[in-house]
Amino acid sequence: MVTYTVRPGNTLYAIAQFFGTNPEEIAEANGLVPPYTIFPGQELLLPIEEIRSPRYYVVRPGDTILSIADRYGLELENILSLNKLENPNIIYPGQILRLTK
Repeated sequence: MVTYTVRPGNTLYAIAQFFGTNPEEIAEANGLVPPYTIFPGQELLLPIEEIRSPRYYVVRPGDTILSIADRYGLELENILSLNKLENPNIIYPGQILRLTK
């Protein structure tokens, strides 16, 4: 199992979709009952073996290409290449980046 800290705006459904599981499995692993209320800062156990890098990532305030690469164990150069970015210092919140082929 992997521990995940809920961020503002997260829903159980979105977390499940992002990590490739389903909301019912997360709810069961954490003793949640419908309507599955979660809150920012709450730690959830996710019924997955390891965090895999998503195919796409939406940039959040404070993110850098390097921090995103480090978070998912990816190579900075690959992210730059996949997104045709020449300057790794220019990304913005809401931008969608491709992380894997």
